[in-house]
Amino acid sequence: MKKRNPIVAGYFYPDKPEELRSVIEWSFKHRIGPGKPPSPSDTSAMNSIGYVAPHAGYIYSGPVAAHVYFDMALNKKPDTIVILGTNHTGLGRPVSVYPEGVWGTPLGDLVVDDEVGRLIVENSEIAEFDEYAHLEEHSIEVQLPFIVYTYGGDVKITPIVIGIHTPDIARDLAKSIHKASMATGKRIIVIASSDFNHYEPHEETSRKDSMAIDRILKLDTDGLYNVILRNDISICGPGGIMTLMEYTKILGGKAQLLKYATSGDTSGDYSHVVGYAALKFYI
Repeated sequence: MKKRNPIVAGYFYPDKPEELRSVIEWSFKHRIGPGKPPSPSDTSAMNSIGYVAPHAGYIYSGPVAAHVYFDMALNKKPDTIVILGTNHTGLGRPVSVYPEGVWGTPLGDLVVDDEVGRLIVENSEIAEFDEYAHLEEHSIEVQLPFIVYTYGGDVKITPIVIGIHTPDIARDLAKSIHKASMATGKRIIVIASSDFNHYEPHEETSRKDSMAIDRILKLDTDGLYNVILRNDISICGPGGIMTLMEYTKILGGKAQLLKYATSGDTSGDYSHVVGYAALKFYI
């Protein structure tokens, strides 16, 4: 089986299993994090539709990302996690679905759900099978150690890299994810991997991000798109966020902010920060 090996292990997060587990646990226990690691849930309930999670180095964004996985663990374990990354490299197709195989992490491997991926491609006007966009892209990979820590290898993933960030693309992709979910009957959770405003002072980044988060909580996809453009908010994964917003609207759900912080809250340097948000979408 084809394997995609990690490319930012040892850089964004430790490449040694024991060190990686320690950093993930630090993220959960951090004062900005949820305060404790997730506990396995025996619930049959699953009200979560998806989450927005940051994808920076764990020492910066790990505590905010931990809120996503702590909350996710309160639900029944999903069958498949559709991860919407953003294209930082410019490689590959506009919307690139990883076709099959496994993705490796220092904590273990995750199998790609090729059935869900195939149905997404078949029902989309823009999504295509493409590995090239995934080769050097970190936004999906950074989520995987948290997933393995939370669930082991007992869930599958469908990695999708988005290179065109418009409401129309988001609506197309959201509809295709919904059709794939309905056709398979699988319990699917969507993770939109995105950091928020980049490299401005803490106060300015927080101000800009609050405008974007306000639109997200209202599920106002066009409003988010416009507020990003008009206010020069450097959110790096708006396409994934808008896709999750549209998917949530199809399901009749709503959104909630779990945690917001900036890199200054972990590094202590508030002069040039990146904003991070953990957002939950649920029924």
